[in-house]
Amino acid sequence: MYRVRMITGAAAAHRKNITGEGVAIAFLDTGIFPHPDLQGRISAFRDFREGKTLPYDDSGHGTHVVGICCGNGKLSGGRYTGIAPRARIVSAKVLDRGGNGSREHVVESVHWILENQKKWGIRILNVSVGAVNKIEDKNTELVACMEEAWDAGLVVVVAAGNMGPESGSVTVPGNSRKVITVGAYDDCTFPNGCYSGRGPTDDCICKPEITAPGSNIRSCSSEYFLNGKRYCQKSGTSMAAPVVSGAIALLLQREPHLTNVEIKMRLKNCAKDMRMPKQRQGWGAIDINSLLT
Repeated sequence: MYRVRMITGAAAAHRKNITGEGVAIAFLDTGIFPHPDLQGRISAFRDFREGKTLPYDDSGHGTHVVGICCGNGKLSGGRYTGIAPRARIVSAKVLDRGGNGSREHVVESVHWILENQKKWGIRILNVSVGAVNKIEDKNTELVACMEEAWDAGLVVVVAAGNMGPESGSVTVPGNSRKVITVGAYDDCTFPNGCYSGRGPTDDCICKPEITAPGSNIRSCSSEYFLNGKRYCQKSGTSMAAPVVSGAIALLLQREPHLTNVEIKMRLKNCAKDMRMPKQRQGWGAIDINSLLT
């Protein structure tokens, strides 16, 4: 679910039959709609908001995010194929239809994912969720649970948030020194102005680590069975994060022995310098071809 002109490496990866097969990615978001491009690969779903048992997405955000990462392009004849189109999906609904949620639900969902990490083979946690509340103890709790997931071996990929372009605008938990924080390098092409969160953090950590495309990304629509709308466009660092998560799934399919720290260093070494300020681009833009070769 990406624009080919933006991510040339994904097409090359597909030609090499690197599809993310066998790698499971957990998503904290607004849920997931069983879109035809995703069906058959949703290993688990849990609703921490309403307690419903069947997969659903009353916002559309979560389905769009998962499609960018894992969509197989079935309804588009392969035109809108995600980065890792055969990766397996674990969905935790922690946000409501307005994108709002509680830290308690996020923490609870992370513990659920860790409890089932081996059962479902989860290697990556994608967090297109960010908090802007200044309550220090709540923010610390959110960061701590993400770092717990990282210490348990998961590759934790977090959106930088859309509060930019001011300095120090990365949202929580993207400010964690351990996780991989993703910004959008094309945010200043957006009609309403630049939005991607910029570093540094309060602890003077350079953030984001890496950037990816995030503006006007076409991906799976949660309204398919409602009105026949197959795909829709959204923008934000929420869209950039699953590009990186999908690329990591491709890498793990090829080199399953890699640790999260080794993957983080590989991203650093393979990043493409966009000639932007470091607090905007971090190491640079993800280069999937370089990452896999």
